[in-house]
Amino acid sequence: MILHIGYGWLAFGWLLLGFNGLTGLLPASAALHALTAGAIGTMTLAVMTRATLGHTGRPLIAGPVTKAIFGFVTAAAILRVLSPFAGTQMELALWVSGAAWSCAFGLFALYYGAALVQPRIAGPAGRPI
Repeated sequence: MILHIGYGWLAFGWLLLGFNGLTGLLPASAALHALTAGAIGTMTLAVMTRATLGHTGRPLIAGPVTKAIFGFVTAAAILRVLSPFAGTQMELALWVSGAAWSCAFGLFALYYGAALVQPRIAGPAGRPI
Protein backbone atom coordinates (compact mmCIF):
# COMPACT_ATOMS: atom_id res chain seq x y z
CA MET A 1 0.00 0.00 0.00
CA ILE A 2 2.76 2.44 0.89
CA LEU A 3 4.38 2.03 -2.53
CA HIS A 4 1.07 3.07 -4.05
CA ILE A 5 1.19 6.22 -1.94
CA GLY A 6 4.75 6.82 -3.14
CA TYR A 7 3.67 6.48 -6.75
CA GLY A 8 0.74 8.78 -5.99
CA TRP A 9 3.23 11.40 -4.82
CA LEU A 10 5.13 10.92 -8.07
CA ALA A 11 2.03 11.56 -10.17
CA PHE A 12 0.99 14.49 -7.96
CA GLY A 13 4.45 16.03 -8.24
CA TRP A 14 4.40 15.82 -12.04
CA LEU A 15 0.90 17.33 -12.10
CA LEU A 16 2.06 20.20 -9.91
CA LEU A 17 5.10 20.69 -12.11
CA GLY A 18 2.96 20.78 -15.26
CA PHE A 19 0.40 23.09 -13.68
CA ASN A 20 3.15 25.43 -12.54
CA GLY A 21 4.70 25.39 -16.02
CA LEU A 22 1.40 26.29 -17.64
CA THR A 23 0.16 28.87 -15.19
CA GLY A 24 2.99 29.95 -12.91
CA LEU A 25 0.49 30.14 -10.04
CA LEU A 26 2.32 27.72 -7.76
CA PRO A 27 5.80 27.96 -6.33
CA ALA A 28 8.11 25.51 -8.11
CA SER A 29 9.19 24.20 -4.72
CA ALA A 30 5.75 22.62 -4.19
CA ALA A 31 6.26 20.29 -7.15
CA LEU A 32 9.89 19.67 -6.28
CA HIS A 33 9.05 18.64 -2.74
CA ALA A 34 6.14 16.45 -3.83
CA LEU A 35 8.64 14.59 -6.00
CA THR A 36 11.47 14.47 -3.46
CA ALA A 37 9.99 14.42 0.05
CA GLY A 38 6.82 12.69 -1.12
CA ALA A 39 7.77 10.22 -3.83
CA ILE A 40 11.43 9.55 -3.14
CA GLY A 41 11.14 9.66 0.66
CA THR A 42 8.09 7.40 0.78
CA MET A 43 9.39 4.88 -1.74
CA THR A 44 12.83 4.75 -0.12
CA LEU A 45 11.36 3.91 3.28
CA ALA A 46 8.91 1.44 1.73
CA VAL A 47 11.67 -0.51 0.00
CA MET A 48 14.02 -0.38 2.99
CA THR A 49 11.36 -1.65 5.40
CA ARG A 50 10.23 -4.41 3.04
CA ALA A 51 13.79 -5.58 2.35
CA THR A 52 14.71 -5.54 6.04
CA LEU A 53 11.64 -7.52 7.05
CA GLY A 54 12.33 -10.12 4.38
CA HIS A 55 16.04 -10.44 5.08
CA THR A 56 15.57 -10.74 8.84
CA GLY A 57 12.90 -13.45 8.63
CA ARG A 58 10.04 -11.32 9.87
CA PRO A 59 6.57 -11.37 8.31
CA LEU A 60 6.02 -8.87 5.50
CA ILE A 61 3.40 -7.02 7.52
CA ALA A 62 3.56 -3.40 8.62
CA GLY A 63 3.54 -3.41 12.40
CA PRO A 64 2.84 -0.39 14.60
CA VAL A 65 6.34 1.13 14.30
CA THR A 66 6.35 0.70 10.53
CA LYS A 67 2.94 2.36 10.28
CA ALA A 68 4.25 5.24 12.40
CA ILE A 69 7.27 5.57 10.09
CA PHE A 70 5.00 5.77 7.06
CA GLY A 71 2.72 8.24 8.83
CA PHE A 72 5.62 10.51 9.72
CA VAL A 73 7.09 10.54 6.21
CA THR A 74 3.66 11.23 4.70
CA ALA A 75 2.97 14.06 7.15
CA ALA A 76 6.42 15.52 6.46
CA ALA A 77 5.80 15.51 2.72
CA ILE A 78 2.34 17.05 3.02
CA LEU A 79 3.58 19.82 5.29
CA ARG A 80 6.59 20.50 3.07
CA VAL A 81 4.46 20.79 -0.07
CA LEU A 82 1.91 23.02 1.65
CA SER A 83 4.41 25.18 3.55
CA PRO A 84 4.63 27.93 0.86
CA PHE A 85 0.90 28.47 1.38
CA ALA A 86 1.14 28.76 5.18
CA GLY A 87 1.72 32.51 5.15
CA THR A 88 3.18 33.69 8.43
CA GLN A 89 3.26 30.09 9.71
CA MET A 90 5.60 28.92 6.95
CA GLU A 91 8.61 28.58 9.23
CA LEU A 92 6.61 26.54 11.74
CA ALA A 93 5.35 24.27 8.96
CA LEU A 94 8.94 23.74 7.80
CA TRP A 95 10.13 22.92 11.32
CA VAL A 96 7.29 20.47 11.92
CA SER A 97 7.89 18.90 8.50
CA GLY A 98 11.58 18.50 9.29
CA ALA A 99 10.78 17.00 12.68
CA ALA A 100 8.36 14.50 11.14
CA TRP A 101 10.95 13.58 8.49
CA SER A 102 13.57 13.09 11.20
CA CYS A 103 11.17 10.95 13.24
CA ALA A 104 10.45 8.72 10.24
CA PHE A 105 14.08 8.05 9.43
CA GLY A 106 15.10 7.99 13.10
CA LEU A 107 12.51 5.33 13.91
CA PHE A 108 13.68 3.33 10.91
CA ALA A 109 17.29 3.54 12.05
CA LEU A 110 16.46 2.52 15.63
CA TYR A 111 14.02 -0.32 15.07
CA TYR A 112 15.17 -1.67 11.74
CA GLY A 113 18.83 -1.18 12.60
CA ALA A 114 18.31 -3.33 15.69
CA ALA A 115 16.67 -6.02 13.56
CA LEU A 116 19.52 -5.95 11.06
CA VAL A 117 22.25 -6.55 13.64
CA GLN A 118 20.47 -9.57 15.16
CA PRO A 119 20.57 -13.06 13.66
CA ARG A 120 17.88 -13.92 11.11
CA ILE A 121 14.72 -15.33 12.67
CA ALA A 122 14.06 -18.89 11.56
CA GLY A 123 10.49 -20.16 11.25
CA PRO A 124 7.25 -18.33 11.96
CA ALA A 125 8.43 -16.86 15.29
CA GLY A 126 9.10 -13.38 13.95
CA ARG A 127 6.93 -10.40 14.82
CA PRO A 128 6.29 -7.44 12.56
CA ILE A 129 8.14 -4.28 13.46
